[in-house]
Amino acid sequence: MAHIPRALKRRVLQRLRVIGAIEGVSFIVLMIAAIVFKRILGQKEAIFIPGLVHGILFLLYCTVLAHAIKVLGRPLRWGVKLFIAALLPFGPFVMDRGLKREMETADMQS
Repeated sequence: MAHIPRALKRRVLQRLRVIGAIEGVSFIVLMIAAIVFKRILGQKEAIFIPGLVHGILFLLYCTVLAHAIKVLGRPLRWGVKLFIAALLPFGPFVMDRGLKREMETADMQS
């Protein structure tokens, strides 16, 4: 595997962490909106905007994840784990610990 500059690795991992956190928050907001507005208040239209925003953020996360797999030379299995985590509430926050550790390891190796 080719050497990846530390700054590039850090930037790619940081971008993945930030987008993952934003996407994770949007998923939780969508779930709360769905429960409150759709189920309790019966206002199905009220979740359109949160759903749209979450969908766009999820696609952005998938794009950033694919870029990270390519740039970092990570196995597809690594990307599949992160993708599946993004489908679960709080999944991106759980996976963030590993990404943070990987960033710290990269910093110590330089």
